[in-house]
Amino acid sequence: MASTLNGNTPGEDIWTPSSWRSKNIKQAVVYDSEAAALPALSKLETLPPIVTPTEINRLKNTLREVALGNAFLLQGGDCAELFSYCADEPIDAKIKLLLQMSLVLIWGSNKPVVRIARMAGQYAKPRSSPTEVVDGKEIPSFRGDILNGFDINARTVDPDRLVQAYFHSAATLNYVRAQLSSGIADLHNPMDWGLGHVKDEDLQSRYQRIVGSITESLKFMNTIGADTAGQLNSVDLYTSHEGLVLQYEEALTRRLRHPSNATKPTVSPDGKGWYNTSTHFIWIGDRTRQLDGAHIEYFRGIENPIGIKVGPSMENEELISLLNIVNPNKEVGKVTLITRYGEGKVEELLGGHIEAVKSSGHLVIWQCDPMHGNTRSTSTGVKTRHFSSILSELSSALKIHKQHGSYLGGMHLELTGDAVTECVGGSVALEEGDLSLNYTTFCDPRLNEKQALEMAFLVAEFYRADQGKGTR
Repeated sequence: MASTLNGNTPGEDIWTPSSWRSKNIKQAVVYDSEAAALPALSKLETLPPIVTPTEINRLKNTLREVALGNAFLLQGGDCAELFSYCADEPIDAKIKLLLQMSLVLIWGSNKPVVRIARMAGQYAKPRSSPTEVVDGKEIPSFRGDILNGFDINARTVDPDRLVQAYFHSAATLNYVRAQLSSGIADLHNPMDWGLGHVKDEDLQSRYQRIVGSITESLKFMNTIGADTAGQLNSVDLYTSHEGLVLQYEEALTRRLRHPSNATKPTVSPDGKGWYNTSTHFIWIGDRTRQLDGAHIEYFRGIENPIGIKVGPSMENEELISLLNIVNPNKEVGKVTLITRYGEGKVEELLGGHIEAVKSSGHLVIWQCDPMHGNTRSTSTGVKTRHFSSILSELSSALKIHKQHGSYLGGMHLELTGDAVTECVGGSVALEEGDLSLNYTTFCDPRLNEKQALEMAFLVAEFYRADQGKGTR
């Protein structure tokens, strides 16, 4: 792709969509030969953008409000999205679940909610080892549908999957847009809250009061005509994925004109910038955030809002150096810090990170990922997460931010709209022995639709109680 400056001043390193290739890279993708991937990458470079600068900038503007404490960010979806999830029923289920959760969070926080799905591109996963042993035979690890297949006979990395990933992403987002414009999110329609799974009578009563309050509010707005502007007929739902396969991201990075409502501290002379058009929001994983690494090099040049996973190994000084690299102009809301410590480490680490960022002058979005630090294996080797551990890290993060005069701006959950049995606990009372009933993830365990909705109820109650309006 063409080499060009991205707002660089004389003496600075010149950034291009391919400058990451000169850096060391973790989680590298190795094809049989570089030449083998060229046809697929050339094809991607000619295909139209999946998302537009106007959509990306609209998300940036709303994320600025999150960073300022005026909105809340809900991000959720599959751990590893499969090509087979590109179908109407699973997409509809995720849209409806995120909508229900956002309504509960709006009720609790009394703030608008920004919705970002881990969808339409979350096809790659980092792995701790390039190989695994299956039936006594060492084979390549499954790295997501964009690279290889889960079937043991499809583990060879195949560059044609890059193009398949594009078309599945485009088809998924096309269907999402169509459903939203057709009224799937119309809040005049009755919502099926399905709270019969809550066996505890006190808990069910509390949840029913929340649902009743939301329903009455919507009816009241309809009665007085406050919903005639169309805000209740549709919502914005943005897409996101981890920017792991840089060959793919580079091929879909385009130099495009900034939209008229762009708010940029520095605008390039030609009025254009480099946009990753594969998704609205893209994040850097905890395994690939090396200061001198390829992923940080790529991320520092794109206009999209970005996320950075912050784990227990992140030093305070490293975090500030990282922010200075990817957001030198200190654009408010450009960066979302996605903390994922684990319930046993959040109390020890989060406060120091908050104070370091406050002293740096960066104004970021703080988002809690309570999933990845709380994964464990059962005695039979099945990976799971406990609902109580997820809730514990979230509640600790809320408390610690308040103690430090900060604001927890969102939560980042791995979830599905299906009735899976992958995480134990919650009001559905799943136990380890229940995991085999419907354990379908090809990577990490996800909250099912009932557990995810309950998590939204509980977080909403935290905010409500903090405002002195608890429902208990």
